[in-house]
Amino acid sequence: MSAPDTTASSSPSVTIYTDGGCRGNPGPGGWGALMISGPHRKALKGGEPDTTNNRMELMAAIQALRALDRPCRVALWTDSQYVRKGITEWIHGWQKRGWITASKQPVKNAELWRELLAETQRHEVEWHWVKGHSGHEGNEAADRLVNEAIDDVVDQRRRAAPQR
Repeated sequence: MSAPDTTASSSPSVTIYTDGGCRGNPGPGGWGALMISGPHRKALKGGEPDTTNNRMELMAAIQALRALDRPCRVALWTDSQYVRKGITEWIHGWQKRGWITASKQPVKNAELWRELLAETQRHEVEWHWVKGHSGHEGNEAADRLVNEAIDDVVDQRRRAAPQR
């Protein structure tokens, strides 16, 4: 998704609201992203049958940035301090230490952090945090997408289960 350029040299601006969650942690999970650029809106969602909240929060940001077909100026809103602080603060130390935390443990979800880092390098991303379930319209829309995605995963699992 991209917006029309107003000048030949400017990058399109996109606002993205992301969320991720699980029913149980771990459990069936989903991620959602609402992307807005000018009058254009695009909703993305996906899920996994056995995952964690943190993985789904990361997937929401990764998939939204990946969906942009050219470099953009992005305002990305997340209700996950794990994602916001991870990508803006902690990741630099993790890289320097070879993907080891300050407490000498392997970074959890390192493969997803690498994917997110790669996607952010294509864009100019401003990271914002919003309190979840606080009535923020964009965050609430992303949360609805998460729940739809989890419902889809649960329904697929139910349909695939052997009948007794």
